Amino acid sequence: MFDDLRLFALSESRTAGSAIADALGLELADHVEYDFNDGEHKTRPSVNVRGKDVFVVQPLYDEPGKSINDKLCRLLFFCGALRDASADRVTVVAPYLCYQRSDRKTQPRDPITTRYIAGLLESVGVDRMLTIDVHNLAAFQNSFRCRTDHLEARPLFVRELVQVVGDRPVVVVSPDEGGMKRANRFADGLRSHLGRNVPTAFVEKLRSGDTISGGTLVGDVDGAVAVVVDDLIGTGGTICQATRACVQGGAEAVAAAATHGVFVGEAPERLALPELDALYVANTIPPFRLAGSSVMDKLTVCDVSQRFAAAIRAIHAGGSVTRLNEMDAVADETTPSSADAPESTVEAEPKLAS
Repeated sequence: MFDDLRLFALSESRTAGSAIADALGLELADHVEYDFNDGEHKTRPSVNVRGKDVFVVQPLYDEPGKSINDKLCRLLFFCGALRDASADRVTVVAPYLCYQRSDRKTQPRDPITTRYIAGLLESVGVDRMLTIDVHNLAAFQNSFRCRTDHLEARPLFVRELVQVVGDRPVVVVSPDEGGMKRANRFADGLRSHLGRNVPTAFVEKLRSGDTISGGTLVGDVDGAVAVVVDDLIGTGGTICQATRACVQGGAEAVAAAATHGVFVGEAPERLALPELDALYVANTIPPFRLAGSSVMDKLTVCDVSQRFAAAIRAIHAGGSVTRLNEMDAVADETTPSSADAPESTVEAEPKLAS
């Protein structure tokens, strides 16, 4: 099935790439990279890619020694080399996509960087973009002219939370009104597993620059487990505001689930607040910025490699990635199929007291 498929991961993405390769039952294809003394860089595949269906794994997040822009530039050069080596199709697999929040103008003359990233990738011959839980799906899809595929991490979090919620009432809370669609889908997932009604609520949020205000809870969480859901945690201010609003509203316990744990700035200190009982993120970004923080004691990291493997399998075979998400919405993948093996967590110990 995979004779004409090649899966690559650049040096800074070997961990993510190897996990996806293992889930597919493949080995990463070989490539070479050179860093020259003058700061320039060269990379190329060291195996034949002529006529092959090529996937390149490269999460685009900042880390010590490799900036977002470094990673992006290396990805562009490598994809260009693949196209020049006559690859039949080049798909970028980006578990975390940089600049995804820069998708609209908030001030005059603001850049729409998401669109520029799309243009750069398309200019070197990228045919397809695969990612998970972008900040604004419509903006992501409209920015790219090439094909785009979008996954959701929600089923991973749902499976974890049904184990710790048990028979207690639960309410899914969006930290702002704009995230209600995400909260409703999350509630649908919990409802399908728990077999009972799961209401939703949201927290009023006003943002001016880096300052967050508001904090009024709209909905009832009294006596319930409140599950705050978002796509991304940056400085932690939004999650903390929502957590406090839920506690003030009488929530019995508060858990937060967000796909991308960026954890910059004061996030380690903010998320250590005792009112937040449990925190769930995906491994799209390793939580290295939380190292040594007490937040690690309540953190569960869910593995997305099986989801990406299933999507790559579907794309390569001409199947539907959208159907993977639609199946999740209906049954939350309670029964794994041959197209999507059972998914796992890196840290599986329940963090929310029963």
